[in-house]
Amino acid sequence: MDLSRLRAEYDRKVHDALPAQARAGEDWPIQADHCFARVVLDNLFQDVWYDHVNGRPAYNHLAQDELRTAIELADRMLADGKPVVADLNENSLRWRTDR
Repeated sequence: MDLSRLRAEYDRKVHDALPAQARAGEDWPIQADHCFARVVLDNLFQDVWYDHVNGRPAYNHLAQDELRTAIELADRMLADGKPVVADLNENSLRWRTDR
């Protein structure tokens, strides 16, 4: 898949699919698209994402393999729901409070 399609897939999952599923009643710990972007990107880098990406929106500045991994993270959240979202969100929050 080319870079523009990967970006479009990332954008759709993070900004549309994940927030829609979060609002569907599973009582997820996050619901806003920017929170899903934070969680995906922080887990991608296993650190605060903006220490690793130059430019915004961040997904426009990721390499192909980084985008693929980010999409895989979003897919895990979509497939496994609240438990995975909670775990990945906790990772993100920990990296941010450990600074």
